[in-house]
Amino acid sequence: MYYQHARLRFECTGCGACCTGGADHYVETSATERAAIRTFLKLSPAWFRRRYLVRVDADTTGIRLERNGRCPFLGADNRCRIYSVRPRQCRTYPWWPELIGLKRDWSNEARRCEGMNRGAVVPLSTIERGLARERKK
Repeated sequence: MYYQHARLRFECTGCGACCTGGADHYVETSATERAAIRTFLKLSPAWFRRRYLVRVDADTTGIRLERNGRCPFLGADNRCRIYSVRPRQCRTYPWWPELIGLKRDWSNEARRCEGMNRGAVVPLSTIERGLARERKK
């Protein structure tokens, strides 16, 4: 695996690129995460479900991105409006298996995220903790 021998650098710049995607993208969430977000926003279950959620399959529900590809919780200032209760997918970025397994994948994502290859080298133990949290789906 690329991340095990590479000296990966990452320093979030707050650019918001990781909070955007294509029309078919979504942010995967657990029932616990959805409940925490809904409570944080003080919304009824029905309103929260209608406004923000997409059912991907029988086992997966996520936060639906807006038509322009932005997360609905990404503010105009590119700051997360639900940061304290953001889902695991958001908390573990960029330490996802599909981004750190191959140099090519890390490099491709670095074209989108200006924080990758920036700042101090991230200790392997930190990367592996993020990877372990991401795998706990």
